[in-house]
Amino acid sequence: MTLIRPRTAAIPTRMLDEAQPGLSVMDAIVVLVGVVIGIGIFGFPPLVAQHAGSEAMYIALWCAGGLVMLVGALCYAELGSAYPGAGGEYLYLTRAWGPRVGLMFAWARCTVIQTGAIAVVAYIYGDYAQRLMPLGTYGPAAHAAISVAALTALNIVGTRYSKRLQWVFTVLTLGALAAVLVASLTASGDTAAAAATPTPLVGSPAGLMGMGMVFVLLTYGGWNEAAYLSGELRDPGRNMSRVLLIGTVIVTGAYVLTNLALLEIFGLQGLRDTPALGADVMQLAAGPYAAALLSLTICATALSTINGTIITGARVYYALGRDVPRLHALAGWSARKETPVAALLAQGAITLVLVALGAFSQNSVQTLVAYTAPVFWIFMLLVAASVWRLRQLDPERPRPFRVPLYPLPPLLLGITCAGLVYSSAVYAGAGALIGLAVLAAGIPMLRLLKPAGMSG
Repeated sequence: MTLIRPRTAAIPTRMLDEAQPGLSVMDAIVVLVGVVIGIGIFGFPPLVAQHAGSEAMYIALWCAGGLVMLVGALCYAELGSAYPGAGGEYLYLTRAWGPRVGLMFAWARCTVIQTGAIAVVAYIYGDYAQRLMPLGTYGPAAHAAISVAALTALNIVGTRYSKRLQWVFTVLTLGALAAVLVASLTASGDTAAAAATPTPLVGSPAGLMGMGMVFVLLTYGGWNEAAYLSGELRDPGRNMSRVLLIGTVIVTGAYVLTNLALLEIFGLQGLRDTPALGADVMQLAAGPYAAALLSLTICATALSTINGTIITGARVYYALGRDVPRLHALAGWSARKETPVAALLAQGAITLVLVALGAFSQNSVQTLVAYTAPVFWIFMLLVAASVWRLRQLDPERPRPFRVPLYPLPPLLLGITCAGLVYSSAVYAGAGALIGLAVLAAGIPMLRLLKPAGMSG
């Protein structure tokens, strides 16, 4: 008995990935942790503290972020184990809502979400690399462009090389967080900053918590990237849930412990007033060599995120090329190198364009965050709804992992995403309109780049 609608069956029959399963559970966990635990933990805690009325609320926000990540991981574990493939969310959205929605997501991811995220982290890397090696007025942009080009080239040479480098970067990143914990043990807890009474915040508690969660989830951002590895993961039906759940535990534990340490060092008010969080922490941990050590640590952390995001991001270009005849050139896969060469080149080119545009804005990082966030949460909302939709359309599909307490997890994730669409749009302001305008610009392409099996 076949209950799959004809429009959802077209894409899966074509998506016969050439990618060979070469990633172990630990390899995928390293990529996931490396993407999530990145530069945000050194930049966003003060912003979260500015929206928390107490230390208990501050830690509660970070725990809530871990809960959202866990709920999302459960949903992605079901989707990834039932529909393994290099397309990840593109594959899920296409099956659930049809080729048009899948194509719009691919357009958004290629032009806004993924490339914008890579450009954001590349600029943060560029700011710190500029301190170590000044390259003039546009030094941060130059360093950002070099990092994108170099890591894209490394991935083109072969996934096994970028995978090894990701291990190194991830170890360095976790080492940086360990240094924060060590600093909390050696720092005096009765400093003026730690002892300062928090200033009462202005605004409704719900509104403050909503904005705090925006920054928390920006820091947790990237956990969904493991979905793009399911086509190359060994035994994805059994291992996809392990990757996402173990990764969630590692990330949440690291973030909660790190933020407990930050409160021990600075106190809530001191944390709100700390403009250079990483510099102050590393000064406590490393003494007179803190400045150079900080820059090197932040650079390694940023490169870890960039590399992991490049690895996962190119897979949607590859999947798009498999399904859209006029974009077939993107479907080139090098079996010897185990990597989608054409997809990496396309992703790198678009990212470099965004890096160039960011060079002429007053605050490159904030501009690019504003550009990406609302569009990202719109499609995350649709992915959450896809868990329910695909159970309705494809009930006979084997699901090695099923979301426990269904339908509560996808419902909770969907409600959270809807709130974050609103909150991020309010925060982003004009930047949100630009990102949404780029998304809308993809609508005319639905006919020009009609996927196989899409009528009308």
